[in-house]
Amino acid sequence: MAATDVVTRRPLLAPRQQVAAIRLAIIAVALIGWQGLALSGLLYQDVVPPLQAIGAALVALLTDPGFYADLWVTLYETLLALVIGGGIGLLVGVALGGSRFTGEAFEPYLYYLGPTPKIIFFPVLIMWFGVGPGSKVAMGALSSFFPVALSVAVGMRAIPAILIRVGQSFRAGKGQMLTKIYLPAMRAPVLNGFRLGFGIALIGVLLAETKLSNQGLGFQVIRNYQHFDMPAMYALLIAIFALSILANAAISALAGRDAGPARPAVSN
Repeated sequence: MAATDVVTRRPLLAPRQQVAAIRLAIIAVALIGWQGLALSGLLYQDVVPPLQAIGAALVALLTDPGFYADLWVTLYETLLALVIGGGIGLLVGVALGGSRFTGEAFEPYLYYLGPTPKIIFFPVLIMWFGVGPGSKVAMGALSSFFPVALSVAVGMRAIPAILIRVGQSFRAGKGQMLTKIYLPAMRAPVLNGFRLGFGIALIGVLLAETKLSNQGLGFQVIRNYQHFDMPAMYALLIAIFALSILANAAISALAGRDAGPARPAVSN
């Protein structure tokens, strides 16, 4: 029997490099398509400005101290909204996931209200919290509550029963069960819920700032639109997009550090 040598060809790029190359290709195609549309004359040049105009506006934006002041306002409102809405969502998710009766009774309401555009509640929030930062924070908190609560409820149901029995065998209280058993065991769902919550909270805060505000990134966006300064508006949208990417990457990195099953640490 003749031996047949099989030659295995190695790919030119590693899998991660292939993914990075595809991502860069998508960005390049999008930029080329945008530039082609801007130079084609099919739309008004002011509506679709060329890349060099947007690049110049982006440089001007990043060197403007006012941008960083508005960035801090939006970031502060978003983080405070995430702490409030996410914290309440965490407790509600634990309650829903820890009790079958409670979950069946109340969780459907979260699924019904979750997809509802939260901007329709903004007039009510203005009456409750005023026209200052309170209504924007409340808008973001309301938006972030639902993804956190639903994600935590699903994570609670996925906790191995043996971990819960270990905590009960040590006669752990409710606080100890939450901090020593529940949260370590569902770290990934909790972080994923907060990752989604941050993005939705940011959307809620930005929408509120476009409606009623004199500061913040949302206010800058609507101001540039009203002045028909399209390059500045697109540059600001790029900055907001980059902020979302960085925040999601940071939370995803925390979720990715979850190594192995959670080990309960219950003390008497």
